[in-house]
Amino acid sequence: MRATYLHGEGDIRLADTAEPSVRQPTDAVVRVVAACVCGSDLWGYRGVRGADEPRRIGHEFVGVVEEVGADVRTVRAGDFVIAPFVVSDGTCAHCRNGVHTSCVNGGAWGSTSRAGEALDGTQAQYVRAPFADGTLVATPGTPDPALVPSLLTLSDVMATGHHAAVSARVAPGDAVVVVGDGAVGLSAVLAAARLGAGRIIAMSRHADRQRLATRFGATDIVATRGAEGVTEVKELLGGIGADAVLECVGTKESMRQALDSTRPGGRVGYVGVPAGGPELPVGQMFSDNISVAGGVAPVRHYLDELLADVLDGKLDPGPVFDAEYPLEQVADAYRDMDARKVVKPLLRP
Repeated sequence: MRATYLHGEGDIRLADTAEPSVRQPTDAVVRVVAACVCGSDLWGYRGVRGADEPRRIGHEFVGVVEEVGADVRTVRAGDFVIAPFVVSDGTCAHCRNGVHTSCVNGGAWGSTSRAGEALDGTQAQYVRAPFADGTLVATPGTPDPALVPSLLTLSDVMATGHHAAVSARVAPGDAVVVVGDGAVGLSAVLAAARLGAGRIIAMSRHADRQRLATRFGATDIVATRGAEGVTEVKELLGGIGADAVLECVGTKESMRQALDSTRPGGRVGYVGVPAGGPELPVGQMFSDNISVAGGVAPVRHYLDELLADVLDGKLDPGPVFDAEYPLEQVADAYRDMDARKVVKPLLRP
């Protein structure tokens, strides 16, 4: 089969590798129907997180189960499944508490499990899924192909945007600011709208992303940054700032933008993967009673709820994929996303 490997900065290659097989009785083998490139994949591609040797990459996919181990009970061959971006056993204390990303036996696709076992990168034709019962979520029957992009967002970006909104306790009628106009930020706009926000300000400098933010529910666009951006946000909100701000970038500057745009007593939900030294000014948070919560999104915890809305037609995050590539052109997908020619590329093996 063919799978994607990161060799180093700017160096993505597709290579032949052995098809996976069931190794443990809790495994499943899944044929990938659709995968994608994530903004966090770009950190390795840009050399921020180097590769000492070629390694499989990718952590988002949907597909069809080909084979299951003897102990798998919740999925079977032929099921269409969604895979959250981390593997989780579903039974440990952290999983039972809804924090599947901290599973004592799990790990991220394309990395290793807590026990040191290599986990497949998912930008490939097939993937071995450990702890299939705890990780994979089957849809009821085979979904309409038109739903595949929306279902794929549930493996990461839509659920991550939702985590930002939940962490910031977005409530009906709230004024919300979203910092970041990548796929997660755009999904956060949609998540805030889903939770009933009364006003949603998307901070974006790019016309194509502004249009999608508006389609997803943004009521206002602010293209400025720093102190000027804060001033513009506050002018739109009567001078006091937002009830909730969703930070979807992960830099020192984006966290500062989020905190400065929050009203006294407001909340920040952060989901941007930390890069560039984001810090929390505790003095400001203390003085203004600003709450900050968030982190890596426990996708499996949210998946059933979001899946039901996608299947019912109440939630349509699929348009966040604005370009589609065959897996053979995965290097082009990385290059175009890195150059901001596309928001998020969908890959078809």
